[in-house]
Amino acid sequence: MEPIPPLTGPEVIRETVQRLGFLPFFKNEIPGFSIAEHTPAHLWFSDTEEGPWEWKGPIVRGGDCVYGKFFRGRAGYISREWYPIFANYRRNGYDFDALYDDGFASHGDKQIYDVLAARGRLLSKELKTLSGYGKGGEKGFDPRITRLQMQCYVLIEDFVYLQDRFGKEYGWGVARYATPEAVFGGDFMAEAYREDPAVSKARVYAQLRATCPETSEKQIKKLLGDP
Repeated sequence: MEPIPPLTGPEVIRETVQRLGFLPFFKNEIPGFSIAEHTPAHLWFSDTEEGPWEWKGPIVRGGDCVYGKFFRGRAGYISREWYPIFANYRRNGYDFDALYDDGFASHGDKQIYDVLAARGRLLSKELKTLSGYGKGGEKGFDPRITRLQMQCYVLIEDFVYLQDRFGKEYGWGVARYATPEAVFGGDFMAEAYREDPAVSKARVYAQLRATCPETSEKQIKKLLGDP
């Protein structure tokens, strides 16, 4: 496997993602291929030092990595270079409206996507409320927003923290969702869409095999959540 250094800060993770192209957050089917396995244990829930949870916002704000639930419904990073290729493979040549028109997306998924696409970017609680999943509303927001990330129609642009009366941030960061087009511009997929999605998929698999040479095709499929 390509060497992954001790992940001691956001810059180290950003550089590693740019070098490898892909880096899951949690331990997975490929041993050693995760942030969880290379971050010093004391940084995970420290009261005095920031760790991987707090680093997510600073990493994606740099613009050269994206974050979302891309790996079998679980979170991770993809480099800005590889994301359009990955999205072309996941979208299989479809923009979302065409996906829905051909019966490959549900009405519930479209409801969420349309609200986000119209606004460009929204905090998770805003998106829930505006798409009818607020308190007393419809159920099933989490699996739908995960599916939209897996299909690369949505990503997490940033994390916003609540502040106490002294201006100090506290609690877990609140995800701010966005469409890739809102983050990177309307032409972000134009180049990738010119390539056959099967070619994009083959390139993603080849990159993962190059990163983890001892990994089997079955392990890669499980990591990515492919049938």
